[in-house]
Amino acid sequence: MTTVNDPRREESSAAAVSQATGGPGLDAAAEHPLLRSIFGRRSRRIPKGLKSVPAGSLTYTSEQETQPLSQLEEAVLIAVTGATGITMPDRPFEDESGKPILGSPNIMMPGRAAGSPDNAQAAHFFLINDTGTYFLRRLDPPEEPYRLTPELLMERAEQSKQLLFNYRLDFPREFPYYLDSNRFVSNLPGTTILLPIVDTTEQYINGLMYLLTQEDGHRPEIIDDRNFYQSAGVRKWVRKGFLNKEIKVPLGMAWTFRSHIEPDLLLQNLALTLEAMGLGGWIHASVSPPFLLGHPLYNQETRGLGFRWQVPRFWPMDTLRWGVPLPKVRANPVGLDGVLEGLCPPYHSSMDKAVDALIEHKYGKTGVYTDRTYFDRIFRPGVTERYLKEVPHYVEEAIECTKDVCTYIYEKHGRFPAHCDAMYVPGIWLQAHHVDLDYYDSLFTRGYNENHGRHQELWHGA
Repeated sequence: MTTVNDPRREESSAAAVSQATGGPGLDAAAEHPLLRSIFGRRSRRIPKGLKSVPAGSLTYTSEQETQPLSQLEEAVLIAVTGATGITMPDRPFEDESGKPILGSPNIMMPGRAAGSPDNAQAAHFFLINDTGTYFLRRLDPPEEPYRLTPELLMERAEQSKQLLFNYRLDFPREFPYYLDSNRFVSNLPGTTILLPIVDTTEQYINGLMYLLTQEDGHRPEIIDDRNFYQSAGVRKWVRKGFLNKEIKVPLGMAWTFRSHIEPDLLLQNLALTLEAMGLGGWIHASVSPPFLLGHPLYNQETRGLGFRWQVPRFWPMDTLRWGVPLPKVRANPVGLDGVLEGLCPPYHSSMDKAVDALIEHKYGKTGVYTDRTYFDRIFRPGVTERYLKEVPHYVEEAIECTKDVCTYIYEKHGRFPAHCDAMYVPGIWLQAHHVDLDYYDSLFTRGYNENHGRHQELWHGA
């Protein structure tokens, strides 16, 4: 088959990665070489406005004023956490003999600047600055062709930001809230914090169904390593021969179905972006997750972000299964009402209904694999109809077996998931700030790159 160049597609592809326009700072960041960002990336922890860095004979005193990030600077960082285009379903959906295999694992089609297992996009970000604490809502990628103009970036940033509190979320400057020296330099006035939280529930259900679409004889028996390695509600599926009892997968090994890797990749992208923009900052230990989300054992001290927690009922056997008799210790953060809600009770009446909701999201009338919206943007003319008609979905047995596993987890342990939290907090965040150049000049030979040195000129006209 002869491939003919399509000027329309070439123009769209080129525009999607075109140089940013509309300001010297944004242009300089867009032109900064990737390899220079990688090899030059360093933690620069000292922001403008930190009046003293006590360090013995290396003590530094500053007279510089606090300088919060500008609207555009924050908008660039928000864009780096958001949608950048549409993913391509470039995968086979037949085996060597022409038998269908799963071709529709994705939970969504818009893609980010970092990978996501089954494109679950499970990592969500909260933003903390001097004006408040925000949740960053998920937006569709902008229509192509587009250029990363200041106007577009700031418009999308404002659409994304959902105000939770009109103040900077903060905690006592001591352990167990802040770790050691971080309490002197983390989450200070003038800084911007980007905090990732992972909703594991969608990918947990989706990952189970994917696991159960293996070919005959290779579908594993799911067992529960928190319940003496017994069958996780799938005995009837073993008896039917749908699952192979000789291949066993413990729920603990499945853990988050790899959704926990997303924030690490996105935070690294943010760190490289700071380097290109000439901003300081670093990835470091956040405030301890129980305090961030308001764990019921500690919510008399602080509610943090105020997440909803589900406390399991007490069963005597839980003392052996979990090694602790207190149900509150096993409390599960399931969501932030109206903002970020897990695919589990109490947001769904049962785990059966939660699985149904995911199936509807993927294959319903306006589902991921029935709606032409995204596919028409990536396929050549005429391909979308063929693809949507032919791509295999989950088989009914995999869906029903997944329901049994999910129901077992919830009924046996009083929470879903049981082997990881519904809302997983990696325990790290990224801080972005303007660098105190005088501090680095006074102590280091190469404390920053040319973009840091020219940042005020390029971004602020100073």
